[in-house]
Amino acid sequence: MRFTTYTRYRGGLLDALNLQDLLDRLAEFLLQSGFAGSPQDRPWWAGEEAAAGADRSLDALKEAILRALMESGELTPEMVRELGGEGAGDEEVRQRIAELLDGIVQRLSDEGYLNLTALPAVPAGHQPLPGAGRVEEGTGREADGAAAARQVEFQLTGKALDFLGYRTLRHLLSAMGRSSFGSHDTPHLATGIEAEAVSRPYEFGDTLNLDIPGTLTRALRRGGTGFPLELDHDDLLVHQAEYRSSCATVLLLDISHSMILYGEDRFTPAKRVALALTHLIRSQYPGDTLRVVTFGDRAAELPLRQLANAQVGPYHTNTAEGLKLARRLLLAQKKDMRQIIMITDGKPSAITLPGGRVYKNPLGLDPRVLRETFREVAACRKAGILINTFMLARDQALVHFVARVCELARGRAYFTSTMTLGQYVMRDFLRRRTRRV
Repeated sequence: MRFTTYTRYRGGLLDALNLQDLLDRLAEFLLQSGFAGSPQDRPWWAGEEAAAGADRSLDALKEAILRALMESGELTPEMVRELGGEGAGDEEVRQRIAELLDGIVQRLSDEGYLNLTALPAVPAGHQPLPGAGRVEEGTGREADGAAAARQVEFQLTGKALDFLGYRTLRHLLSAMGRSSFGSHDTPHLATGIEAEAVSRPYEFGDTLNLDIPGTLTRALRRGGTGFPLELDHDDLLVHQAEYRSSCATVLLLDISHSMILYGEDRFTPAKRVALALTHLIRSQYPGDTLRVVTFGDRAAELPLRQLANAQVGPYHTNTAEGLKLARRLLLAQKKDMRQIIMITDGKPSAITLPGGRVYKNPLGLDPRVLRETFREVAACRKAGILINTFMLARDQALVHFVARVCELARGRAYFTSTMTLGQYVMRDFLRRRTRRV
């Protein structure tokens, strides 16, 4: 006879860990940018840390997890003492920390947040071993495990990007004091399911949401109380509702060197705003579209699935080509409203010449560059495209340039910082009252 013995469940730190809260705390690390240019493209004053680029190794991920656990108080006191160098060098405690880190990475992979891939130079069998969680450099099995972890890279999945967008959106909206939101309101009326205004006579093409009492009243007034009651086309009344419009948005992100190489990472907060907007549109405005365009020396569309790996560089700011590409993307979409959200910290310093060569003037305010940039701004206005600009710097030349852009495009400008960028963009998107195109 088979016997089964049941014992009391004793959960560990891994079982009690809230994986989604941990992902939220890791957002800055997971979306870190780095510099994409070659060493020759980097300014001489760029620090090694800023210019090195994002570290996607499993070893770096474990170090980030360890820092997040320490900051959140998830580790036991003896683990904290050991990591701080105040412990007794207990090998068992070090082993528990390493197993905890391995378990967290495995859960992130099993639940579809991460993809782990080995570098080509490392055989596929060299996966992180138990005990490979990095506490400090050692010898023997720990050193071998740490070396193996440095040969494995991680990539965020679509599920992870969607979750980070959701969490960013929730933080931004809670900071704004909002709890719910709907579709884009306009001052126009239309026929629909939700009645919000007096009824009006039916016209061809209206949604046939009849005002039954009003329709019958008109028929009785015209034909009397005889039976059967005959309805005529002129008797039909339909309910009116607020007209809800759709919107096509291009998020124009500056990737010139100044977005990361002046001691402050301004690009990673911009990426988080893009993720939040993506989640907002997909969940609340299914008829809307969002495209992302980056502009440095040249402009290019950035697929949303590659947003987490986007980096800053090369050097200059080709605003004109960014606006031109954004305008072309927007005109290809049949939406009631079209807008460009431009996030930048510098004045334009480059344009693309007819032959494809890039004309550059790093000093900025070059008349030739400004003339071409303003020509693109005017083309956007002529096409009915609104440009709202979010400035991450306040130098006088940038202020004058953006003021001129707003004057030509009839858009708005916001002076903001990396701390408040997301709130400004969300508030502008949610309360927008744009005329119909």
